[in-house]
Amino acid sequence: MFSGRTLLITGGTGTFGNAVLRRFLETKIAEIRIFSRDEKKQDDMRRAYANPKLKFYIGDVRNESSLRNAISGVDFVFHAAALKQVPSCEFFPMEAIQTNALGAENVMNAALTCRVKNVIMLSTDKAVYPINAMGMSKALMEKLMIAKARMHGDNGTILCGTRYGNVMASRGSVIPLFISQVLERKPLTVTDPNMTRFMMTIDDAVDLVLYAFQNGKPGDIFVQKASAATILTLAEALKELFDSHSKIHITGTRHGEKLHETLLNREEMVKAEDLGGYYRVPADVRDLNYSEYFSEGQTDVSLAEEYTSQNTHRLDRPEMIELLLKLECVRQALRNGAVAV
Repeated sequence: MFSGRTLLITGGTGTFGNAVLRRFLETKIAEIRIFSRDEKKQDDMRRAYANPKLKFYIGDVRNESSLRNAISGVDFVFHAAALKQVPSCEFFPMEAIQTNALGAENVMNAALTCRVKNVIMLSTDKAVYPINAMGMSKALMEKLMIAKARMHGDNGTILCGTRYGNVMASRGSVIPLFISQVLERKPLTVTDPNMTRFMMTIDDAVDLVLYAFQNGKPGDIFVQKASAATILTLAEALKELFDSHSKIHITGTRHGEKLHETLLNREEMVKAEDLGGYYRVPADVRDLNYSEYFSEGQTDVSLAEEYTSQNTHRLDRPEMIELLLKLECVRQALRNGAVAV
């Protein structure tokens, strides 16, 4: 599906970008462009992969002109650039807006101008019932995507989105922190032992984007079904893996954190299409003349149940250990006794 084509990944020096490169560089894809602000990370990637298919563009999604230079001639865009640390966004909410919402607007505008075929916008469970700046800015990104898909759905560019739960061991994940605390024989700092989070591997994240790419229609949002675990189960699983006697220290929730996360709200579940391992939420394509769409026998939204980290399958400790062993940073730490950076 990517044979002879060019892919652009915004924020491509991050965990997701590296996972895509590992998946696709050896295929028949013609070119993968990495767009990001960090020249050091780009240089590290250039040296590590040493692949002529890989091209680098320094720029910022806040700057539409730099995006247009990178997007020109591109077939597909995976938009992964974001500010995603919840506490940081709470202290600097305008920065979250500038990158996560307005930056996404710039990406979509540039893609529409350059007639890109497919654009996949990466979102988060925090965009559902958002209580923090990070989630609010991502929720706005989703609304911008749906609005643009509604207005420009017939110009040949498919804009659609994906929502993730916790991508395990991605940058900012608590898992590398817990591993370092275990290896240094320090207490594991748990915010709230009853807090639950969806657990997804980075390969799951790439699979979700590819599923959206292959099946998405303008304005769709895709969610992958995922198991969840309490933070206490995660911490205890890591202690068991490393045969650790470290204590667990409860620190309390941080700025903007939820006890449980939601991937689909009630209103979305009413219209969501169950595709087996995924849900598809189609865009509402009605215009503002609602009287033209009147129909009797509407589904009662109150009867629907949102899809949350509390009501999905709950991982026990053995299941959590099995999932952790899929992570390279965990396997390497077990081999070497040190955290992979």
